[in-house]
Amino acid sequence: MPNPLHEQLLKAGLVKKSKVAAATRELNRQRQGKAPAPDADAVDARRLQAERAERDRALAAERNALARQKELQAQIRQIVQTRAVPQGGDIAYRFVDGHAIRTVYVDAALRAQLARGAVVIVAHGDGYALLPRAVADMVRERGGTVVLDHGAASAHGDAGTGDADDPRFRVPDDLVW
Repeated sequence: MPNPLHEQLLKAGLVKKSKVAAATRELNRQRQGKAPAPDADAVDARRLQAERAERDRALAAERNALARQKELQAQIRQIVQTRAVPQGGDIAYRFVDGHAIRTVYVDAALRAQLARGAVVIVAHGDGYALLPRAVADMVRERGGTVVLDHGAASAHGDAGTGDADDPRFRVPDDLVW
């Protein structure tokens, strides 16, 4: 169906027939949803925008992970400060932290609780804190470092298994006591 405006412009001689045909084709494409082929600049712009969005998402995820780690460290610090067992006494209790032997001073009751596994030693800042087992489990869940836990093997049901049959720990038969 011809456009009356196009016919009037053709009769007046203001446009050529090829221009009217091109305009008609363009209108038909727009009505049918067919867009002209995108130019290279538009494709590059979209690609750059997608790359920026991906980079922004990665940076946001990294920031969120760091914020979560800081939050967990703050929770651990708060738990240790509020729930730590007061230490002090005249008995030196030595334990291994990595490759170094460390010492905390405790009294007899606290030493018995450490040996039994009711109290656990946790690394806290530059020093160490003594925590009850349940509180130490909360610290362990948040990624804290539990240095000494005598009750860990018995708590998980691993007590008495493995070491007796390990050839590295076999007692020689000719050992004289």
